[in-house]
Amino acid sequence: MTTHFLVGRGSVLPGFLDAHVHLALIDATLLPGGGIARAFDLGGWLPDGLNTAMPDLACAHQFITAFGGYPLRAGWAEPGWSCAVASAADAAIAVDLQAAAGASVLKITLNSLAGPVLGTEALAAVVGRAHELKLPVVAHAEGAGQADRAFVAGADAFAHTPFSECLPDDLVTAMAARMTWISTLDIHGWGRPTPAFEIASDNLRRFHAAGGRVLYGTDLGNGPLPLGLNSREITALLGAGLSPDDVLTALCSPAPLGLTLADTRVTFIPGERPRNPEDFADWLVTARALTRFELEVLA
Repeated sequence: MTTHFLVGRGSVLPGFLDAHVHLALIDATLLPGGGIARAFDLGGWLPDGLNTAMPDLACAHQFITAFGGYPLRAGWAEPGWSCAVASAADAAIAVDLQAAAGASVLKITLNSLAGPVLGTEALAAVVGRAHELKLPVVAHAEGAGQADRAFVAGADAFAHTPFSECLPDDLVTAMAARMTWISTLDIHGWGRPTPAFEIASDNLRRFHAAGGRVLYGTDLGNGPLPLGLNSREITALLGAGLSPDDVLTALCSPAPLGLTLADTRVTFIPGERPRNPEDFADWLVTARALTRFELEVLA
């Protein structure tokens, strides 16, 4: 990660990434003004063209789920946002539909608390077909044993740091060797930490300590989250053992999960980086995502 300095102005870094947003539920044109230059839309948005005021995007298109599974029964989700799979035979069709719609990442849901989940054979078939098409697989794992099932099936990343249960150390270490976790810690209480927040923070602390790759992500569209950088998410990451430099790495990760993003913006943060770590989050959330032209004008 390279940082440049505009004398007397501030710092210029690679474009900040929010690796978990839902564009169908927010006004994404506001994200660059809040410091987000790049984003992963992880389900629900049906792309019909890109507005250049939005951040640079990678999209999952529909959620892949079981019949009657999450989020088909959720009040916030439209029926067309999900694609249900009943068997391994359905897997290729479901995955190919997402690829044909322009998806560059696949999102699967394994939420046993909200309904049926994909069976073992169907799950393996979905992941296998996605990998044949070079699509990374991001899993929403919720409920006892679902994180383990996603890992065994070959999922590349978790849409949320696992929060349903405290994962065994050996499983966390194995996951750290080949998986990426997207943080989304603040959704568990939005500043008033819940038991799920504590579980997720503990899991993330051990995953990071074992060398696992962490991406900053907020699940924008889910609850009272700011349309831009979230100081509570940053503080939660620091509380889970990431250093300020680790947080910047989670935000600036180049081509995470092997995806290609347009990378049309950089991040500008006014003022000097504070020496006191306690002031780091407040400084970071003043960031703006600027086009190269906008940066030249500022300089």
